[in-house]
Parts: sequence; structure tokens; C-alpha cells
Amino acid sequence: MRVIGKMLLLIFKIFIAVILVVLVVNFVVVFSESSNITSTVSSTDITFSKDQLEELKTENAQCILVLGAAVKSDGTPSAILRDRLDVAISLYKKGIAPKLLLSGDNGSVDYNEVKCMRNYAASAGVPSNDIFLDHAGFSTYESMYRARDVFGASKMIVVTQKYHMYRALYIAEKLGVSAVGVCSNQQKYSEQIIWSTREILARDKDFVQCIYKPEPTYLGKSIDLSGSGLSTQN
Repeated sequence: MRVIGKMLLLIFKIFIAVILVVLVVNFVVVFSESSNITSTVSSTDITFSKDQLEELKTENAQCILVLGAAVKSDGTPSAILRDRLDVAISLYKKGIAPKLLLSGDNGSVDYNEVKCMRNYAASAGVPSNDIFLDHAGFSTYESMYRARDVFGASKMIVVTQKYHMYRALYIAEKLGVSAVGVCSNQQKYSEQIIWSTREILARDKDFVQCIYKPEPTYLGKSIDLSGSGLSTQN
């Protein structure tokens, strides 16, 4: 019984240590990137103050990066993805950056986040030349890595929800990309508790990835963001 008691105590200590590591990493990621979030959109009436717009313009960003999310079975964006797109399109129309870089999962013929995103942006009046698609943004880390190495982005505005933004900006910083975030928090989502819980572990995973910096699943030839995005839309 004494041996079993010692084993249980050891297991408990290991469990506590793991929890502490997870929490410390999350604190580091969130605390280090809080200052790089310039604004948070909290209603469907997407507005920015003059100071916020001026601050964003001083970034001289090459693009506005929209990180992909779920697409409905009918090919339209889910609520969380639509909110990201609406904020990014608003920023584009206000002249914050000249291009949209839409990064998402197109890993199979039956699922295509970036086509959905392109269609939505185009229907909102964004010229096709200014829409660049990253078909291999299978994760936040891969989207950031490919934004840098495939699309040559060194300065960008990132649009996603706040719970996700800290990790996205942390990855960008560790990859040497100058990025600031605009959070698309227009509404509450029924799955938010699940997403936020999963994000705790995702921050730890990407914290480790940012140490070793593995290459993404695909790289490919370079694409110039200063040109036309039509070649990426095939």
C-alpha cells in the first residue's frame, strides 16, 4: 500500500507540473502579444476610430491576413469566418492594406475554405486582383509560415477572434514577421467554450513549434503580393 501511495503521489505531482507548464506557456503567449492587438470589433456595426485607423496605416502592411475557419455544407462561411471576413473587408476598403491574403484549408476537393472566402470577399466588392489565396493554410502556424515564405509578407494585419489572436501574433513574431491584430468579436458563438479550451493546448503546441520552426506541409514557388492574386485562384 505504501508503494501504491508513493506512485499516486508521484502521478499527482507530475499532473500538477504539467498543468503549471501549460498555464505558464499560455501566460507568456497572451501577455507578450496583448500590446500588438490594436483594436477589437465588438458589434456587427464595424467601426474604427480615426486614431485606430491612423495607427493601422502607419504599419504599412503589405496585406490583411484572414485566418480560415469552418465552412458550411452549402459552401458559405460559418459565423466565425464571416465575422473575420467582414472586418478584413472593412479594413481593406478603408485603405489599411492593398491586398487580402485569405489562408485556409483546401486539403481535399470536398472542402475548400479559401474558395468560400474568395467568393465572399468578391461579392462584397473586393477586386479579384487584390485577393490572394493560400490553399495550404492547414493550421495557424502553417498560415503564418507560408505568409512569410511563399507570399513574402514581412508586415501584415491579422484578423481573427481575440481568443485566437494571441497565438497568431506570437507565431508571427517568432517567425520574424511584423504583425498587429484586429479582433473580430462581433458576436458570441455557441461553441466558444470548446474553442477556448482547445486554444489553451494549441498555444502550448505552437509555442514548441516556434522553438524548432518545422517547415509547413507545403511550400512551393514564391508569389508576389504586389502583383495580381488571380494566379492563386485556380
